[in-house]
Amino acid sequence: MLRFLVVSLALSSAAFAQTPPSASDIASYTGLHLAAHEGRVAEIKRLITQGADINARDQKVRTPAHVAAFASNDDALVALAEGGADMNALENRVYDVLTIAAVADDPELVSLALALGNKADLITSIYDGTALIAAAHLGHHDVVARLVAGGAPLDHVNNLGWTALMEAVVLGDGGSDHVKTVQILVEAGADKSIADRDGVTPLQHAMSRGYTKIIDILE
Repeated sequence: MLRFLVVSLALSSAAFAQTPPSASDIASYTGLHLAAHEGRVAEIKRLITQGADINARDQKVRTPAHVAAFASNDDALVALAEGGADMNALENRVYDVLTIAAVADDPELVSLALALGNKADLITSIYDGTALIAAAHLGHHDVVARLVAGGAPLDHVNNLGWTALMEAVVLGDGGSDHVKTVQILVEAGADKSIADRDGVTPLQHAMSRGYTKIIDILE
């Protein structure tokens, strides 16, 4: 029953996954959204100087900063931030630049977003999570390390009742990426005793799945 619940939640999460601009979205872009997507820094600066709305929204409530993040256009993101873009804005699926970078497994963009003012403790996604929880879920250990160093809250509990550590175990595959993720979180001081809503701890979940290396870390 528990395994069915986990799979169902994972599928539900996929249904609300981040959605980068589609071909039709891009075709409709003008101004800063188009310049952000294409990474045209000089055009971004020109448009800002001319008074363009730097936090304008597309049909999916994405700002130019979101678009730049989805396109991994770091220089464009810098230009937008320097021009006054809201680095903590949320799009229609409640994601910010930092969580977009975390899910994309883009450590450099994660560090850049933090440096540009994106808050590591921002609540994101329909699950009231954080960029750290999203990265831990996916086993993006390099991103997890940078978020931890950037002050991300280790023990935030989302509306599923899970912390980053719990998601790394429950939604992870027990492989090397999730093992490294668990190691980073534990060494950083994540609370191993925080159980899920059924009172099951990360260690107990790891034991039930036979995740030997994770069990060793958690014990």
